[in-house]
Amino acid sequence: MKLLILNGPNLNRLGKREPEIYGHETLDDMEIKLTKLASEHNVQVSFFQSNTEGTLIDRIHEAADDGTDGIIFNPGAFTHYSIALRDAIGSVSVPAIEVHISNVHNRESFRQTSVIAPVCLGQMTGFGTNGYILAMHAFLLRGKEDCSI
Repeated sequence: MKLLILNGPNLNRLGKREPEIYGHETLDDMEIKLTKLASEHNVQVSFFQSNTEGTLIDRIHEAADDGTDGIIFNPGAFTHYSIALRDAIGSVSVPAIEVHISNVHNRESFRQTSVIAPVCLGQMTGFGTNGYILAMHAFLLRGKEDCSI
C-alpha cells in the first residue's frame, strides 16, 4: 500500500504555533511516528506540506498518476473554503481521509464547515496527531477483504 500524507498551510509550524491547541509535537516528529507505523505494516508513505493551494492541487494530481492508494489530508484553513482543493480530491480516483489535529467542531463556527469532507472517505478530528495514525489504520482496514469504512 502506498499512502500520501498531505498537509496544508501552517502545518509546518506545528510545535510552535498555538501549542495549547495543536500540541508541542512538530511535523517532523509526526512524520517519524508515521514512518515507523508504516514500516510495521509494509506501507510505503510519502509526506508533502505546502502553504500554497496550487502546489497542494498539483501533488493531489501527481498522486493520481503515481500509484498512490490513499491520501491522508490535513487541508488546514483551506478546509473551509477551497473549492479548488475539493475539486482536486473529487477529480481523482485516490481515496482521501481528512484529518484535523484539533476538534474543529468545538471551535469557532467558521471552522465547523468542511468543503473537503463530502469528497473524502471520512474525517478524523480532535485526536491530535494521532488522527493521522487513525487514518492510516482506516486505510489498512479498508484494504482487508470484506472490510470497508
